Amino acid sequence: MFKIRVERTLEKPIDEVFAILADHEGYERFPGVTKAVLLEEGEEERNGKGALREITVGGTVLEERIVDFERPTLLGYRIVKSTPVPIRHDLGEITLTAQGDRTRVVWVSEGHVTVPLLGSLLLDRVVEKRLSAGFGSMLKLVEQS
Repeated sequence: MFKIRVERTLEKPIDEVFAILADHEGYERFPGVTKAVLLEEGEEERNGKGALREITVGGTVLEERIVDFERPTLLGYRIVKSTPVPIRHDLGEITLTAQGDRTRVVWVSEGHVTVPLLGSLLLDRVVEKRLSAGFGSMLKLVEQS
């Protein structure tokens, strides 16, 4: 099982940070993301609860459903499909807390690579390491935007 928790305090107001992280199609600005498409709009907001997005990163295609959307403090998602590496995703959550003009971000993702006979434990560790680094670099770019 992979468990990722990345915490950063960004020198940017909460509304700006939330807007960047909720803009799914804008994810192409982040390193490693070669495609980001909104497949289905959300129930009340375009990128809100119920939205389905497809993100291609490092040759892996992820379909993510937005399951929680509370502007500007919470963005929850679940990977509902992934290829070529199958992932069972239990938790994806970005929590934001205003700290004056700064924003505290906690990004959590938990799941399991489900490839039988290929050392899922090893793959979980690889996913954990790469996603942790990726989330951290994304937040750094959010701050610089």
